[in-house]
Amino acid sequence: MINQRVIGLISGTSVDGIDAALVEICGSQQSLKVNLLAGNTYAYPAALRSQILSICGGAPISMAEFAALDDAIAQEFAKAAIAIQAGHPPASLIGSHGQTVFHRPLAAREIAARQSGVAPLGYSLQLGRGALIAHLTGTTTISNFRVADIAAGGQGAPLVSPVDACLLSHATDHRCVQNIGGIGNVTYLPATGLPSTGLPSTDLPAMGSSVVAPKILGWDTGPGNTLLDLAVHRLSDGKLAFDAEGAWAAQGTPCQDLVQQWLQQDFFQQPPPKSTGREWFGQAYLERCLAESAPYSLTPADILSTLTELTAASIAHSYRTFLPQMPNQVFLCGGGSHNLYLKHRIQANLERASVYTTDEVGLNSNYKEAIAFAVLAYWRNWGIPGNLPEVTGAQQPALLGEINLVVRSTQD
Repeated sequence: MINQRVIGLISGTSVDGIDAALVEICGSQQSLKVNLLAGNTYAYPAALRSQILSICGGAPISMAEFAALDDAIAQEFAKAAIAIQAGHPPASLIGSHGQTVFHRPLAAREIAARQSGVAPLGYSLQLGRGALIAHLTGTTTISNFRVADIAAGGQGAPLVSPVDACLLSHATDHRCVQNIGGIGNVTYLPATGLPSTGLPSTDLPAMGSSVVAPKILGWDTGPGNTLLDLAVHRLSDGKLAFDAEGAWAAQGTPCQDLVQQWLQQDFFQQPPPKSTGREWFGQAYLERCLAESAPYSLTPADILSTLTELTAASIAHSYRTFLPQMPNQVFLCGGGSHNLYLKHRIQANLERASVYTTDEVGLNSNYKEAIAFAVLAYWRNWGIPGNLPEVTGAQQPALLGEINLVVRSTQD
């Protein structure tokens, strides 16, 4: 396989902007090499972000408004793809995750029903249609990555685990790669036992090959930044959008009684495969948390500290409950990796594991998810399945993404 320049695009659950990564990729899976050429985050126009958040919160919308929103998001994604290439040779491929506005994965009872012969499917909707991005950029665009995994009986999430496996597995260390966006998700990478030439390691057997490889696991761990951002906006009377470096939360004291109470809720007890979104950990959940906090007379800083503790404790609880063994190392990425207080609380909840960011092993923590969707597009273009059934719960490997080709005229 020759070197190929690919753009990865994603806006996550926090809806804080479009992360764009221009990368050079070569190799397949066991020999994957990725070089980040440029990365940036492009903010949505304020009115568009407000509309997206409203829709994610369950506000009704007409079909005409829906179509206009789909187009508006695609236009912003196309602008990001064009901007990220400035000063670089053009990319030949775009992988666009789009903007999730609704995610309804299979519930545990539905997974059981499927295993007994009934065939329900989950549902996940990402806006920002790839055909329009391809048209506006003049670049073949692969989009709608989740639907093929869902059609195969999976959750459609998390999808980054096979990319994590190829880029961050290690010969002797058991690792967890913990993304903290609006929602948290983990990839568990057991030691490969294979020779390693350095970091990041790319010595895994190909997914779906006949080689017996250690079992890679992954799932959504629960809330990441979404609850914190909603709470900061609420507690600051709309003056702040997020808690920079966790400084406000660090002034408070977490209410451990509340955290332990919340960890008994169904999502945290549900075994993988599992995924979630604002449908579970959104505004209604925050209101419930605030109501249950009232008897404790917590200060605003205490409330933020307690919600931060929920994110940290839910990560640790998830590892202890569902992993075959605890990791030696945890690598954080996503916006939450910049929250120093959250990082401190994750380390405190995982006493024996060393907590780093993926930057420390050569993979940019800000744009790792965008890089992953560039890789998934690259694999789709070469006909390589992009999901891990043991992570998503799909019944089989699947080619992820719909290809929107750009056909150039003979005069070009």
